[in-house]
Amino acid sequence: MRIIFGVLSLLVVVAIVGVLAKKQLNPRSPAASASSASEPGAVAPLTGTPQQQVQQFKQAVQGAMDQQPRQIPEDSTK
Repeated sequence: MRIIFGVLSLLVVVAIVGVLAKKQLNPRSPAASASSASEPGAVAPLTGTPQQQVQQFKQAVQGAMDQQPRQIPEDSTK
């Protein structure tokens, strides 16, 4: 009886891991990626050939570096 419960629980765990892995490996829908790209601070997904992706990444990094730094408030409790 104990072996049966052990095997069944193992099968349930394997099934759950399989479902989660399948969700992670499926490509995101275009609507989901477009909505996440419109959020502040979000980066648009890379598209095109690997060379184009490298160029897009370089442009995104350069754009981030060109932004003005945020002001950090001074801590007056020192």
